[in-house]
This record gives sequence, structure tokens and C-alpha cells, in this order.
Amino acid sequence: MTLWFVFATMTIAAVFAVVWPLGRRGQPLREGNEVVVYKDQLAELERDAAVGLIGASEAEAAKVEIGRRLLAAAEAGQNAATMTGRTGLRRAVAVLGLLGVPALAVAVYLQLGSPQIAGAPVSARPQTASAAEPIESLIAKVEAHLEKNPTDARGWTVLAPVLMRLRRYDDAARAYRNIITYGTDSAERRADLGEALTAAAGGVITADAKAEFERALALDANDAKARYFTGLAAEQDGRNADAAAIWRAMLDKAPEDAVWRPTVQAALARVSGGSQPSLEALAANKDLSPAERNAMIQGMVERLATRLKQNGDDVEGWLRLLRAYMVLGERDKAQTALAEARQALAGNAERLKQLDAGLKSLGLDG
Repeated sequence: MTLWFVFATMTIAAVFAVVWPLGRRGQPLREGNEVVVYKDQLAELERDAAVGLIGASEAEAAKVEIGRRLLAAAEAGQNAATMTGRTGLRRAVAVLGLLGVPALAVAVYLQLGSPQIAGAPVSARPQTASAAEPIESLIAKVEAHLEKNPTDARGWTVLAPVLMRLRRYDDAARAYRNIITYGTDSAERRADLGEALTAAAGGVITADAKAEFERALALDANDAKARYFTGLAAEQDGRNADAAAIWRAMLDKAPEDAVWRPTVQAALARVSGGSQPSLEALAANKDLSPAERNAMIQGMVERLATRLKQNGDDVEGWLRLLRAYMVLGERDKAQTALAEARQALAGNAERLKQLDAGLKSLGLDG
């Protein structure tokens, strides 16, 4: 309110300075007094000429000069009278300017402005205006900007986590790749990319995702996200002991208030408590009914098969998958998986030899 009062006072002062001269009364008319003086001078000149105090020629010349001044004074008096007659009009214009201009400004502001909105710095106004804009519209604007400016690492940094929250995982992975390409590489960004790739694969840690987590750990061996997902990859491979070792090490070094501690504790309990044991342990578990045992194995098998389609170089993974199919009594699927394994390992003789050695204990034709 103080600021508005200052502005109003300044406006009134400016208008008053302009219109005040228009409303002033004209100066007192001295021209009327001059006419009287000149007439008196003519009368006195005639008296002097009559008594012989001045010659006839001199009197005539003086009359001409006084007459000229008398005519000029009379004309000036007429002009002054005209201006004096217009004082009322000028005052009306002054009042209109003094009161009408501010009144018009207020009327226009109330019509077009927003007096009910609190004042805010100019820098804060775009954010306030865009707060009510749909998130999809804002994202579209950012994406349009990035199409024209694909090297804007800062723009990708803003967009990537939003895409993750919207479950646009493939787009989020692309955004994280661009952050690394056009920005600076870091363990955090590599781990974020691995997480996006994992989410895009339905929770399965693919070969590409695993590689990103490994790169993150190479940059920072203590990166929590990369270490957690590395343990999850071990669990998905059926290496529960390795997963448990990774997660125990994380908890041993973690502060008590670490935000990720509950997640890691739950994961450790899962692999340590037997809720998701290895394939071999499930097959030997006599406390489970055949249906329960098969259902749990089937879930692990599906995740393992999906990962091997992404990373076919994992000999141990293929052997675990074949063993799982044999446990489930699905020999046909085991034969199909064996053919896929041989095709994936065709370029590596050493790994093919490892595969053949492992087949001897499974009862499959090598």
C-alpha cells in the first residue's frame, strides 16, 4: 500500500504541474492604465501648444508619437480582455486534467488489471503463472525446446526425473543418456540411467542396465543406488548369497538416517529369510507343496529368461535357466533354451566349452 500511495502522489503532482498554469488568472491589465496616461499626455500637449510653450511643428510631431503609443496600448488591452474572458474555459480544462486522467487510469486498471493478486517480483511471475498449467503442457514445451536445442544438458537434467515419475521410462533413459553425452559424466547419472533401463524392462536388470551400474561403481564405489541394483541383479540371477553380502555391506556403512536403508533392509530380509531362495533350494524344499514350489520357481525363471535375452554371454545364467526348466519338468523349454544359449555363445569357444561341461549334470544332450 505504501508503494501505491507514493505512485499516486507522484502522478497527482505531475498532473498538477502541467495543468496549474492553465487555471491561473491572467496578470492584472496594465494596458488600460497606459491608455489613460497617453490621453492625459495629449491633453497636456494641446494646452502647452495653446499657450505657446511648444511650437506648432513640435506639437504635431509629439501628437503623432503619442497617438501611435495610444493605439498600441488600446490594441494590447483588447487582446488581454479576450484572454481574460477565456479563463473559465482554461480552468475547466485544468480540472478535467487533474481529476479525469487519474479517474480514467483507475477505470482502465480495474477493467484490465488484477488488483486482487498480491504483488510479486518480476522474476517470480512466470513461475506463478505457469504453476496452474498442466504438467503435460509444460513437458511438451520443454521437449519442443530440446528438439531445437538437443545439446542443452540442463534441459535434459530437468526433464529426465519428470519422465521417470510419469513412467515414460524409455524417454527417461534417452534423457539420461543425453545428460551424460552433453553434460558431465558421474556415478549418480550412470546409476539413474541404469534405473531407467531397468524400469523400462519391467524391473529386470538387463545387460545394458548392469553395465551402467558397473560404470557408476567405477566412478564411485559407494554410490548407493548402483550398489543396491547390483545386489538386485545378483538376486535375479539366483545368487542370493552374493546379493545378501552386497546389501549387508551397504547397511554396515550407512548412516542410521539414510533414506534408502528401509529398502535395502527389506531386500536383505527377502533373500536371507527364505522368501525367495535359490532355484536349488526351492527344488529341495520339502515344506512347500509342489504347486507352491513350482510357482516360486516360475517367477524366478521368467525374470532370468528375460535377462538372458538381453545378455546372452552369461554361461552361468544359461545353466541356471536350464536347471530350472528341468526342475519344473519342462524339458522342451530346456531344449529350446539350450539352442538359444548355443546361438548366443556361438562366437566364444571357451564359453561354449563351459556350457557343455555344465550340461553333463543336467541330463541334457550336449
